[in-house]
Amino acid sequence: MARIGVFVCHCGLNIASTVDVEQVVEALTGYPGVAFAADYAYMCSDPGQELIQSSIEEHDLDGVVVAACSPSMHEATFRRTAGTAGLNPYRLEVANIREQVAWPHQGAPEEATRKAVEIVRTLVEKVRRDEPLQALSLPITRRALVVGGGIAGLTAALDVADTGYPVVLVERADHLGGRAAELSSLYLDGGGSERLVQERMEAAAHHPRIEVLTNSEVVGFDGYVGNFTVQIARGGEMEGSGAARDVAEYEVGAVVLATGFDLYAKEHLKEYGGGRYPDVVDSFTFEKLLGEGEIRRPSDGRVPREVVWVQCAGSRSPELHRPYCSKICCMCAAKQTMAYRDAVPDGQAYVFYIDIRSQGRGYDEFVQQAMEEYGVVYLRGKVSRVAKRNGRLQVWGVDTLTGRSANVGADMVVLMSAAVPSGGSDELGRLLRVGVDENGFFAEAHPKLHPVESLTAGVYLAGAAQFPKDIPESVAQASGAAAKVLRLFAREELSQEPSVAVVDERLCVGCGLCVPACPYEARAIHPWRPVATVNTALCQGCGACAVACRNKATTVRNMDTGQILAMMEAVL
Repeated sequence: MARIGVFVCHCGLNIASTVDVEQVVEALTGYPGVAFAADYAYMCSDPGQELIQSSIEEHDLDGVVVAACSPSMHEATFRRTAGTAGLNPYRLEVANIREQVAWPHQGAPEEATRKAVEIVRTLVEKVRRDEPLQALSLPITRRALVVGGGIAGLTAALDVADTGYPVVLVERADHLGGRAAELSSLYLDGGGSERLVQERMEAAAHHPRIEVLTNSEVVGFDGYVGNFTVQIARGGEMEGSGAARDVAEYEVGAVVLATGFDLYAKEHLKEYGGGRYPDVVDSFTFEKLLGEGEIRRPSDGRVPREVVWVQCAGSRSPELHRPYCSKICCMCAAKQTMAYRDAVPDGQAYVFYIDIRSQGRGYDEFVQQAMEEYGVVYLRGKVSRVAKRNGRLQVWGVDTLTGRSANVGADMVVLMSAAVPSGGSDELGRLLRVGVDENGFFAEAHPKLHPVESLTAGVYLAGAAQFPKDIPESVAQASGAAAKVLRLFAREELSQEPSVAVVDERLCVGCGLCVPACPYEARAIHPWRPVATVNTALCQGCGACAVACRNKATTVRNMDTGQILAMMEAVL
């Protein structure tokens, strides 16, 4: 007979303020198969884990249910605790009574308590039928692939290579450096970006453990964490030559996506004169003018005496353009206006803004410096349109601080255009099985707990490929991604989750419905036998194939039909 222990967590007041924890313990104490039940304030704390360990040994428990927060938070912690006490880790389940009970039902404590009891009962039935699984072991290829040769990609590649592991650095352009190489200077220190980028470019190009592939792109991808096979094409058709591309194959264990960003095309910003007037330019075009040392407007080569910067050009505009804040524009505009005033001392700079988002050490002071020391005029209000009148650009908007309309004549207009995903991100994401968010940027596995990991194990994110960010943040995230790669490579072998799909060959007829149902490409038909197979290294245990299987030949370990029916009976 099963001897299952139930441990209910208060989670401080997160659970206990809504759910009557003591009543849950009381209701489960006499439930069939439950040999011990207890509660504790913080079950994930060291004393809470010690309670679980000692109870397993004292009461000879062969299964455990921890009623607490989401399994994604502490399931691994509790399973390690159970394993330390001698219990098979996969005979422990987490009942989510915080996110699924306490938080959504704060106004109905009695109903929430009943629901908590029912959820815990279902997990008791599941544990009763859980198999004592063993983790799968997989080898590791200790070579990394970094896609993107900008500041984030260079940082990640150097961090990994300096630790002793080989790196393949793939860049679509014919040079390294990315967007950072296009900057005339950096804000805060005011120094040129050439030294910052050039040092890393040279270090990568001459590093004995980094293979740099420019004019290249990933065209094929297969495998799983620790053992990916990547096809990389160089030159040829990608550059428009029409020549056949040279495709090479590499075995890698981890991938860092650092593909950067592009600017929202100014041709989409007709209301601001984008694509209509040559003197309406984007921020990187103005960076190029600053880098040339003498600012002259594109139309006639004259020095512009009045320049208007339009913030949020294409950003924060869900009705017409992009809904999100591009994050880098406020600081970039402040830097450019100061550089412009240094280059044209008698010039006047204007900045139309919705609000200033200068988040970072010294950032707000830097913007204030532009206003107070450089005389940059900041006008709080969104520009309605830019048009040419009497041979001169006119910028119409509203100064919301004074409540008056604003009409500023300008020799040039600089659009601080939205940062958008780099071209080809969608195709690359599909190829590498990496999801994108609603704006097209690569999506992280969890915004707080796993900010540099993608949902595909072994594929990590760095820099503006994940969302717009400036150089310090991109470098920090790139080093974080590199640290994840090094942590992976430091293992002797990989431990794979064993809760994967399995096939009962007595029932399988090889119909193949499970193959397209699998989002991880883990299913296939055997080469000569009429049965389906499972690549356990790729399988994530999502159960999509089990749903598609008409004969119920496919199940997921520790989530079979018998368990599900028993869980339902516990509720009904």
